Amino acid sequence: MQKSYKLSILYYLVFTLLLISSAIILFEHKIGFSFTSVLEYYIGNEEKFIPAQSTLGILKIILPHIFVFGLISMVLLHFIVFTNHREKKATLILIYVTFITAILEIFTPILIVNGFEFFAYVKLLSFFLFLLFIVYISWLLFYSITYD
Repeated sequence: MQKSYKLSILYYLVFTLLLISSAIILFEHKIGFSFTSVLEYYIGNEEKFIPAQSTLGILKIILPHIFVFGLISMVLLHFIVFTNHREKKATLILIYVTFITAILEIFTPILIVNGFEFFAYVKLLSFFLFLLFIVYISWLLFYSITYD
């Protein structure tokens, strides 16, 4: 792999790390990491004066996330093509699972607002799994550009 490709990937990985860090901080600050805090954020809590989210309000939030989640996943997974991981079956599974968790993370708020409270667990799980997959893909790329 050429040095310019390695440098581009390294810069993108730094920005990915910053994005992941800010996502964790914002999620914890805005929503929280418990089932009840997720429910309170989306369906509200009168005792704590937390208003319920509307479907339209959630749609306004998820529209930019659809683009960003797809873009970060596509770029990171596209960089895998330049490594020796491109021919492995595990990479194909990683691609599918990454996009599935991203879709779940994006669209579970609509289900929560519409009365499916169980999806608060799915929201938390998909959030952490999506970030875990992004970190794992980033590690694969970093390892590939430094040791291959």
